[in-house]
Amino acid sequence: MNAFSSKLSRRTFLKQNSLAGLGVALASTSVTALPMIGTKAAQVPAVLGGPSAWAEVKWPVWPQWNPETDEKQLLEVVRSGIWSRADVVTQFEKEWAAALGVKRCLAVVNGTNALVTAIHQLGIGAGDEVLVPPYTFIASVSSILSNGAMPVFVDIDAETFQIDPAKIEARITPRTKAILAVHILGLPVDMDRVMGIAKKHKLLVIEDACQAHLAEYDQKKVGSIGDAGCFSFQNSKNLPIGEGGAIVSNNDHFIDLCFSYTNFGNPYGSAVGTVSTGAVMQGTKLRFSEYQAAIGLAQMKRLYAQTTTRNENAEYLKSLIKDIPGIVPYKLYDKVTRGAFHLFPFRYQKEGFKGLSREAFLNALRAEGVPCSSGYTPLNTQPYLKDTFDSENYKRMYSKEMLDINRYNEQNKCPVNDKVCSEAVWLTQNMLLGTKDDMKAIASAIEKIHHNVDKIKTLGQK
Repeated sequence: MNAFSSKLSRRTFLKQNSLAGLGVALASTSVTALPMIGTKAAQVPAVLGGPSAWAEVKWPVWPQWNPETDEKQLLEVVRSGIWSRADVVTQFEKEWAAALGVKRCLAVVNGTNALVTAIHQLGIGAGDEVLVPPYTFIASVSSILSNGAMPVFVDIDAETFQIDPAKIEARITPRTKAILAVHILGLPVDMDRVMGIAKKHKLLVIEDACQAHLAEYDQKKVGSIGDAGCFSFQNSKNLPIGEGGAIVSNNDHFIDLCFSYTNFGNPYGSAVGTVSTGAVMQGTKLRFSEYQAAIGLAQMKRLYAQTTTRNENAEYLKSLIKDIPGIVPYKLYDKVTRGAFHLFPFRYQKEGFKGLSREAFLNALRAEGVPCSSGYTPLNTQPYLKDTFDSENYKRMYSKEMLDINRYNEQNKCPVNDKVCSEAVWLTQNMLLGTKDDMKAIASAIEKIHHNVDKIKTLGQK
């Protein structure tokens, strides 16, 4: 695999790459590591003027691109002049379906619209409720709102960061139509319990696998277990195309409907550009392009090996940091056979660091050359919900009582999520493509901060 990219100073890198975009990455090449974990050598933390965990780093650009192996099909597409949906998109769909072990795949413009389309074609709309966790990207919820349905938040399991199955049934009402199971961070949901609840209450299950490429639950790829699975190929994702998404299912009729909806309502099988077929439903235009598919096919060739590397390094890094007081790494459910690790999450509990704030910890970790983020803020209390409830469409569809935002907020409290949002720390997926020495250096940086926390607190970052 080619590691591309020029050498940048850490300052230049941080200036050019926003952590909020999750586009930062660490090199898969060697770095100058700190002493082995456990020594607690009296190195001064970088935030106090000592050496950083990485003295020199080759920061790679993400996504990876190797001209020698990746450009042939893309150039053929560009030179052909056939850029709208055609044979290369079909090839991508077939290969992604095969990778997931499902019958059908439909590629669309992005993961958000994959969710919007799937929800719509499963017949979910005005008056319906969809159960969703609050620890997710806003697209999970906006796709529900875009269809006129009502999101009902189910609190999460703090250990796994996922929707807590034990809290689902208490949120079911006669209006409940579906569960949106979000495999957030690339870590699978407890799908046995979710599917059992769905079967008992006759609910649909949509898997938001936008961050969970090739993750597995009980040897089955996530996205292939529920009624529909949705994926994102946005630039930071493990399978990056820039923008892109996909809907997968074993239900032919459902995928045919999704195709029609994303192609102006024309029937499945209609050629792109056809104007004489006649639309069979109200639709829109969410078609994938040939050059997007060519990029995706190139990226797919690396995904299997990268996923293995991420899993190995995630488990190794977890083993190195799990005994540091105040550091609580993710937990996987027993039947998870593989994670995607779009992000490596752990909870930072300041009590284990003598009260050092999470912000101060993050600053100290970044000073060590370790890109990190605090992740999501609570999604169930943000102003977009009131804005939607105040819209004329929602006022026509729901009673004044149901649109009372104060009442809604009271009913949708998620205290575990609130706590997790105040404790979480994320490392990006690219970091897990490094070496074992890289993982040791990350862990050693955390240990160095812990060992010198009294001195760090003197900076006034309390």
